[in-house]
Amino acid sequence: MSIEFTPTEMMTIAAARALTNDDVCFVGIGAPSAACNVARLTHAPDITLIYESGTIGTKPDVLPLSIGDGELCDTALCTVSVPEMFRYWLQGGRITTGFLGGAQIDRFANLNTTVVGDYDKPKVRLPGGGGAPEIAGNCGQIYITMALNKRGFVDHLDFITSMGHGEGGDHRAGLGMKTKGPTRVITDLCIFEPDAATKELTVVSIHSGVSRATIEENCGWPVRFAETVAETPVPTTAEISVLRDINARTKKAHEAA
Repeated sequence: MSIEFTPTEMMTIAAARALTNDDVCFVGIGAPSAACNVARLTHAPDITLIYESGTIGTKPDVLPLSIGDGELCDTALCTVSVPEMFRYWLQGGRITTGFLGGAQIDRFANLNTTVVGDYDKPKVRLPGGGGAPEIAGNCGQIYITMALNKRGFVDHLDFITSMGHGEGGDHRAGLGMKTKGPTRVITDLCIFEPDAATKELTVVSIHSGVSRATIEENCGWPVRFAETVAETPVPTTAEISVLRDINARTKKAHEAA
């Protein structure tokens, strides 16, 4: 019997599947946090989740509203200072995977969370980078989770907050960055991976029921498709159950607060 699911649920579960037991993962708030905790509660129980506030090995029962949510510290193996987190753990190369989102992304997986429009007189001033630029530069690899639409997937960024693959090709390495950068962008319609040579985001998997035309209509640049494009496996009953359960607990806890 098939189970019904929303595009957001498909995106979250596809993102969760990218993680393994061996990952030490720097988690962003929002969709990345949901994906990482679904992974922890399903196929990757030994994954180590780290949040920017310094919580290491945290196992939240409800999803945090921010990096300062007490749930993270209460359920962590230990909590270290933010300077130690960034200098020793992140810049020390001890984190395998960073999980980020953003307001805008371009075809080379650069992220903007700073401004839309002119920096001094922007159309929209966004929350800023926080720790994302350092996460993007120092984690072994980066996964990005964003809903696919023309507002977020744009041909040109007015500001690059977090470096992806720069101008493509070997630009990132040419800047002295030794980590892989973004290796996967998981959306509600499909999954992108950077082309091995050009680093341009390329569709490698399409979610069930989604057409190529729909992907093209919702992206702000001409979409490239891999020579062989897979169909993303639909969520299992167990995956959907875990995701909905943690979302329900989170909603109940936050409404009570």
